[in-house]
Parts: sequence; structure tokens; C-alpha cells
Amino acid sequence: MTEPEPTPQWLTRAWVDAAVFALRPDYRVALIAAEGIEPGCGDAGSEALLRDAEAAAREALTESPVDQLPEIAAWRDAYRAFGAKPQRTRNSVEALLRRVESGLPRINRLTDVYNAVSVMHRIPIGGEDLTRYAGPPRLIRAVGDEPFDTFAGGVDVVEHPEPGEVVWCDDAGVTCRRWNWRQGRRTALRDDTTTALFILDALAPLTDADLQAAADDLCGHLTRLGADVRITRRLVPNDAAPHQGD
Repeated sequence: MTEPEPTPQWLTRAWVDAAVFALRPDYRVALIAAEGIEPGCGDAGSEALLRDAEAAAREALTESPVDQLPEIAAWRDAYRAFGAKPQRTRNSVEALLRRVESGLPRINRLTDVYNAVSVMHRIPIGGEDLTRYAGPPRLIRAVGDEPFDTFAGGVDVVEHPEPGEVVWCDDAGVTCRRWNWRQGRRTALRDDTTTALFILDALAPLTDADLQAAADDLCGHLTRLGADVRITRRLVPNDAAPHQGD
């Protein structure tokens, strides 16, 4: 039986295709792997974090509609650039901000923590079960035949992205469609997840310092989710070549 690849080594093999950087040269991504998480329901800490995020978002939304917040407008422009309609397919942080008025979802403490950080920093964050990946993550513009496992009409279905669509994927298929719109079922976080990958996507006007602050904040909250939580993080460079052989 093949031994699993060490997480730090696995993370160095993540890459972003040159075609994505050509579409948005201002794109940056931070990857955070967290091991040793103790699964659990929402607790006082995650509830307080969600309430702080809701309060910060409500204050921001008194000054501007969701779609006119600079961080959200940037993602809407990025979606249009590869042919998606942002009115129909909203990036993950916009979708969360639109739920603030009625309250952010309460799922489990791991999901609640990263949703709260996403809203607080107005940055899309994807959370996935790292153990269910087949090979390292990469961000590409799809050919159009890549499989994407999802749920529609009450049944499991396999869809395919549009040609040119920006997608996260691994060796087995698409893990998230339209950059940060909808995650697949195969790598989704579960109530018993103990090893997770978080993807923090940034466009201007978010600065490198803003991205670093969001990553620091998420890491700080993740460390309280277990006595032996281990964090590995990486900023993927603007370099199209996959790191084969690392």
C-alpha cells in the first residue's frame, strides 16, 4: 500500500495555469492545510466568530449594496471575463454576504470558522477534505470534458464545465467550478473531516497584506480546533509550470 504523500510536499505541487494569470494578472492564492482537527459541532468560539462577521458585514452593507463592494465587484468582473453571469452564479463570499441579513449558516465548527473569516475579510475561501484529493490541486481554464460530481434534482449527477471556465481540479476531476462558485461532493468537508485544505482567492483591491491577514486569521482560529493541529501554508507564485518531481 502506497504511503500518503507528506502534506508539505503535496502542497508544493499545487499550481495555477498561465491562462488564469493572463485572465487576471492581479490574482493571488494562499493555500492552507490543517491536520489534526478534532471534528465537532458549533461551539461558543465559532458562534462568537460568526456574530462578529455578521456585525462587520451589516455595517459595510449600510454603506454599499453587496454587488458594489469593491472586493465583490472585482470577482463579478472576473466571472464575466470567462463567460459566467455573476447574477446567476455568485462567488462564494458574495453568496455568504447575501445571507447576512437573515444570519450566516451554522453547520459545524470547522465550516463555521472559515465562513466567518471569509465574510470578515471579504475574500472567497474554499474548504475541502484534503484526504479525498487525487493528486495536488491546480487552477486551470477547463477544456470542457472534465468531470464534476454534484447533486441536482435529488440525485447524484456528473456535470462538465464550460470550455474556458476557470476551475479548481485534481487528477480525478473538477473540485470547484467557476473559480469559487460551487464545490464538488467528492472533496467536500464532512462532519468527520480531520485534515482540511483551504483555498483563499484574492483579486485587487485586496492587497498582499490583506491576503496575509486573512490567512493569519484563519490559521489562528484553526489552531484551537484540536490540541495537535498542524498548519502548512503556501502562497502559489505567478508561475504556470507545475512542480513535477518536487
